[in-house]
Amino acid sequence: MHAATPAEDQAAIGQVVETFRVSLIKKDPVSFLKLFYSDTIPWIGVIADKSLARARAEKKDPKQPDPNKLYASGNPRKFIDGFSSVSDAVEETFDNVRIDTDGDVAQVWFDYSFKFNGYKENWGKEAWHMVRTADGWKISSVIWSMEFNPVPAPKPDTSSK
Repeated sequence: MHAATPAEDQAAIGQVVETFRVSLIKKDPVSFLKLFYSDTIPWIGVIADKSLARARAEKKDPKQPDPNKLYASGNPRKFIDGFSSVSDAVEETFDNVRIDTDGDVAQVWFDYSFKFNGYKENWGKEAWHMVRTADGWKISSVIWSMEFNPVPAPKPDTSSK
């Protein structure tokens, strides 16, 4: 029997959002993967039209296929594993977080920015569906839009001091 109040559900879901953020910064796959209902949830990104046009125009090798508008080949494990092996600082920020729940299912909607070593690489809207399980709230789908930064990332300073 579910005895949590709406405020308690909101707080518990908010904690999932914060754990997602912190586990990404720490590159902690164990904490990160515990947030998901399964490794095979829908995980779909959509590239904004102007970013897609820019990526196609900037393609270095014309023989390479054009980038796809939809990115649907990922999953939570691929996502966190992709950062675990790199030394770059990684952070996803969340603004204007909105949570709607009836105590059993929830949707979370927010503006996000994704940063590598402080450089804002992409941003957009992100939405999660969540379900309340015996083990607490779990993310059951992730969708997001992507607007890529038109300003290139700064080159690392390789000069000796």
